Amino acid sequence: MTGSERTLKTEAIVLRHSDWGEADRLLTLFTSYKGKIRAIAKGVRKLNSRKAGHLEPFTQANLMLAQGRDFWIVTQAEMMESFSPIRENLELTGATAYIIELTDRFTYEAQENHNLYQLLAETLKRLSGGEDIFITTRYFEMRLFDHLGYRPQLFNCVNCGKEIQPEDQYFSREKGGILCPSCGRKTVQASAVSMDALKYLRHFQRSSFPEAKRVKIQPAIHQEMESLIREYITYLLERGLNTPDFISAIR
Repeated sequence: MTGSERTLKTEAIVLRHSDWGEADRLLTLFTSYKGKIRAIAKGVRKLNSRKAGHLEPFTQANLMLAQGRDFWIVTQAEMMESFSPIRENLELTGATAYIIELTDRFTYEAQENHNLYQLLAETLKRLSGGEDIFITTRYFEMRLFDHLGYRPQLFNCVNCGKEIQPEDQYFSREKGGILCPSCGRKTVQASAVSMDALKYLRHFQRSSFPEAKRVKIQPAIHQEMESLIREYITYLLERGLNTPDFISAIR
């Protein structure tokens, strides 16, 4: 990032946009060093706009911004990555929309998180490059928890502290982690979690992406892991997400 208080040069990923005025768009951007910000792209809805193609959702761009009264103003835009394969496949579009929604919902404006920006950019490249959608999405979720301070405890019981043994366990979204069978049976709203699902969640939590993607996971375990993480996310956000319904419709 370079610039004064009135100008900003930064990499950014376009999370979403909406029409603004006669020919403008209001963009929600996740930037490399400024975090989430909102910016006006003037005239991009005009047919002769040179910026329009550089500012579509899911694209990564180099931007020059000027500080306006209420929002930043986009003065220059140069696309870095279009991630075009994402737009050509409905399943990829759904997975990317989910990842973008997670990023948007879990972050506040002007809250710097360079690690999360890097994770988001790497995840879009992985999806665009043909990596497994399920593994890429679950890996993103586990790293998102790490970067935002919501890392679930998966190796010791969050209630009694005992080391988790190789057997079926329970998960408490309220306590933020795994409960041993003894504590889990006594805890209201604890969800059962199989030994296999826990094994893969732990693998994603402690592995690099090249290590994480080597695993082969059965479809039934897919569903269990996805459901458990979704429950945890809903608890943290205190509301559900919009994109899972879209993903279900695609499937």
